Amino acid sequence: MSWSSGAAEEAEAIAAVSCSGHGRVYLDGMVDDENTEPVCECNSCYSGPDCSHFLTDCIADANGGDPLFLEPFWTQHAASSAVVVAGWHRMSYSYNNNGFISKELERLIRKLHAVVGNAVTQNRYIIFGAGSTQVINAAAYALSPDNSSSPAGIVASVPYYALYQQQEEYFNSAKFKFQGDPYTWRNKTDSGAYTIEFVTAPNNPDGRLNKALLQGPNVKTVYDRAYYWPHFTPITAQADEDLMVFTLSKLTGHAGSRFGWAVVKDETVFNKMTIHMQINSMGVSRDTQLRAFKLLKTALKGEGRELFDFASQTMKARWEKLSSIISLSKRFSLQKINPEYCIFYSKVREFSPAYAWVKCEREEDKDCYAVLQVAKITGRAGNAFGAEDRYVRLSLIRSQDDFDILIQRLNKLVSEENGAKII
Repeated sequence: MSWSSGAAEEAEAIAAVSCSGHGRVYLDGMVDDENTEPVCECNSCYSGPDCSHFLTDCIADANGGDPLFLEPFWTQHAASSAVVVAGWHRMSYSYNNNGFISKELERLIRKLHAVVGNAVTQNRYIIFGAGSTQVINAAAYALSPDNSSSPAGIVASVPYYALYQQQEEYFNSAKFKFQGDPYTWRNKTDSGAYTIEFVTAPNNPDGRLNKALLQGPNVKTVYDRAYYWPHFTPITAQADEDLMVFTLSKLTGHAGSRFGWAVVKDETVFNKMTIHMQINSMGVSRDTQLRAFKLLKTALKGEGRELFDFASQTMKARWEKLSSIISLSKRFSLQKINPEYCIFYSKVREFSPAYAWVKCEREEDKDCYAVLQVAKITGRAGNAFGAEDRYVRLSLIRSQDDFDILIQRLNKLVSEENGAKII
């Protein structure tokens, strides 16, 4: 080694700092007032120079979708997943084929889908974006009519992923407008109204394998498959829809890398999405694509079994622990999804969804978010998903610290409800 040795030593030194197991030091992390060395950034409910002090009165954070449950896997695979980037790496706007997509990364993505069996990629086009967020927006632009006196209606079944509505309302495009639940648009599609239905399968927030409700010549469908991986759901079949969206964040846990992709059947739609990406951002960062390439190479070792076994076992254990607590309650309930046959594991499996979709059953508990706040638990209110306020989404994919604190708070809440003893 020559030029890489200094970078390697710096990375190793940072990684060696333990932060008591309740935090991390990062190369680009915060520094204290006395020196320029990065300091520990603590997990929720922990503080102190080495994150060893537990804040007993803190709130359990089950709101966001940070997939930090996979961090231990990557700690164990630090060598195979590490990336050293030279200062001259990919300085050009494009790759040497004048494109914005790494062909080797595309090849790995196709191989990954073939190994898992969760999507058909043969004779399909693949486009990259800054997370599924950008890909979803590009799909809305590409599927909207070019010449229309009225915008296309964007619809999604309640409870729906909040970003669909947030994006369409924020960008306020003349091409499309969010219209809520597809049930309200069934009659309009018969009258020639142009509609784009977003189908989330598995669904965020309740984990169900949703299907499209609308059909017709003026209906286009986008399948959001962000959670269609063995750690969250049985892989029931190879998805073969016209436009399917995936994201690295829910596959490997690297939400901060901002990398997503779409598998597209129609060349015209693909070309429109490509133009949108070029104008919007000149494609995905070359550094991000390099990191995704290295992560997927590690994930594919042993036909993906090591990553998916670790992730599946973690999510299964978390779901079972939370379910056992809620089962003792008459005040709260969880979504129920019947087990299905999984072609990846070749057996019937239970779902282990990323989120608990909790309902407050008491008549007086009309605001379930507020009920949980009193118990020092922060979730995401049902109205963010177009649902009633009797529902709250609790994230099960955050760090182990976050999950443990959530379980402690729920245990206490249910125990106070009926005096039950919960282990």
